[in-house]
Amino acid sequence: MNPIATDQASFRRSMKRRTILATVLAALFWASPGFAQGFTSRPIRLVLGFSPGGGVDAIARILAPHLGEALNTTVIVENKVGASGAIATEFVARSEPDGYTVLLAPASAMTISPQVMKVPFNVVTDFTPINLIGGSPLVIAVNPSLGVHNLKELLQLTHTRKVTLGSAGYGTLTHLTIELLSRASPGNIIHVPYKGGGAAVVDAVAGHVDGMVSDLPPLLPMFQAKRLIPIAVTTDKRVEFLPETPTVGEDLPGFVALSWSGLFAPAKTPREQIDRINAALVKVVARDDVIAQLKKVGVLTSTIASPDAFKKYVAEEHSRWGKVVKEANIVAN
Repeated sequence: MNPIATDQASFRRSMKRRTILATVLAALFWASPGFAQGFTSRPIRLVLGFSPGGGVDAIARILAPHLGEALNTTVIVENKVGASGAIATEFVARSEPDGYTVLLAPASAMTISPQVMKVPFNVVTDFTPINLIGGSPLVIAVNPSLGVHNLKELLQLTHTRKVTLGSAGYGTLTHLTIELLSRASPGNIIHVPYKGGGAAVVDAVAGHVDGMVSDLPPLLPMFQAKRLIPIAVTTDKRVEFLPETPTVGEDLPGFVALSWSGLFAPAKTPREQIDRINAALVKVVARDDVIAQLKKVGVLTSTIASPDAFKKYVAEEHSRWGKVVKEANIVAN
């Protein structure tokens, strides 16, 4: 059985129901006395471990003004770049647990990187998960010269020769996704790590590697220009961005790899503050204008019923990917 052939599919199928529940609960909390008074005029720091202009940064800058409005304060985006997000993650873990420092982190920074490299924090015990923001599909894309148009043809090609797939880097979600594809392949798939997704795109277009696994946004212009071909997405169902592109699971049942982002506070942050931020987030990502803005950067919004439910989900993801890391013997270079 595929290492990620788990309950993620059922989780996604129930997401709509949970999102509705989360919205109702947030509305009730929003209407309670003193909601907006929970924060003073002191700014909230929204910290992320990735560079300005990237996908995580785009999410933060879309959300920040709306969260600030909802919380009756200013939300300031702070980029603390380095160590695959670990610098920002450690900073928030060591921050005062008062609700004024919040981490915006992708799945890889919370569930994979801490298990690949040595880090001075514990994702499970040093943070209070607030809620999911949404997710983006990973896409398997190939150079047109490879002559394959779907995943089945790619896997068949591995019978006759090695197929090289680039990732955004060693120990990333894209790397582990390639590792799972390699296990499922009847032949030989070679992982080629790059220092960032941009470099992988350049080499895939140039034909230096046969293809790549990546988040959707940097690939869309390449698809539109027909310089790369999307052959599969890693979600449990087809996505509206690429409706004609099949899922990996259509050829490899149970295969799911989700690229999600969420908000986290330091451990021991008062529950009242967690609930306020959660209620604001749920309200913000339910807005049509925010949904539209996030779609432009390849993110489909979806929150979970409560911070406790998100905590459980993060723990499950941490365990699931940790198993893949251990079995593949993936360690920091």
